[in-house]
Amino acid sequence: MSSQPHSASTSPDEHFHLEPASLTPALLGESPFWHPLEQCLYYVDIPGRALCRLRNDAAEPMRWPLNDEPGCVVPLAGGGLLIPQRNGLWRFNPATGEYVKLLDPPYDASKRRFNDGKADARGRLWVGTIDDARQPESALYCLRDGRFVQMKDGITTSNGLAWSPDGRTMYWADTKAHEVYRMRFDVDSGALGERELFVRFQPRGADEPLEGYGGRPDGAAVDVEGCYWVAMMEGQLLLRLSAAGEVLMRIPLPVRCATMLTFGGADLRTIFVTTAREKRSEAELAAQPWAGCVLKMRVPVAGLPVQFAQEPILGLPAAP
Repeated sequence: MSSQPHSASTSPDEHFHLEPASLTPALLGESPFWHPLEQCLYYVDIPGRALCRLRNDAAEPMRWPLNDEPGCVVPLAGGGLLIPQRNGLWRFNPATGEYVKLLDPPYDASKRRFNDGKADARGRLWVGTIDDARQPESALYCLRDGRFVQMKDGITTSNGLAWSPDGRTMYWADTKAHEVYRMRFDVDSGALGERELFVRFQPRGADEPLEGYGGRPDGAAVDVEGCYWVAMMEGQLLLRLSAAGEVLMRIPLPVRCATMLTFGGADLRTIFVTTAREKRSEAELAAQPWAGCVLKMRVPVAGLPVQFAQEPILGLPAAP
């Protein structure tokens, strides 16, 4: 466990070539995943209330409007997608446009919404929440047998969900608290162990300029070597952490607000990074024209593939 991240090298790693995957920005891009069957990237625009799909040969993403704020998007094994929104859980079929509500949310939608979510190796859906008032009243839920079960609570902004390569460790972050946790995970039952601190980042000081701020942990992914990659919101960085919490790489970004990353491409060695432009100053946006765009870069180590949610495990009705 590491209370503060320590680094094998204090200098940024600048050996990566970053470029936009598309120059069409989202307000707040989030929850990217690479679909191995379709060979394309899906992600959401939360305040833009949209689902996006980006193919390698496309200049701009396909964009579908949604009826409320999406927190994330997860692929279904039987085809289609699950989209946890503020107003509940929805199933969407990009091929047909079918868009069906499956469940109401397990919280007061006037006070919070779904946020980061992923499926585990058995196909259960895990999704956390974010509190509108930024109070520590958010939770982590697991969907199985047709209902959302609260598994952990007491945080403000649920983020950073990921699993170790052997599936025995779950990572979970509270962005506002600047903390990433880890928990023992039973792959067969879905049971969670006690939450323990994995790494804590230094919060921004009251008068500290953004240029000196390292950021707070947002979305994350794990590579085949078991290292935890995390997007540092407002820190203009991606970090690669060892399983012991040591900073192995610091990758500077051309935009202030990275939100999440995923591994994609046929060999899972392309990192895609979603970013945000919502509520940023005119001066920042002028200096960072890629803000809100999806960025990409090649890396030497492959990431873990996305896990598909399984409708029989979830207890949801099968798609017609």
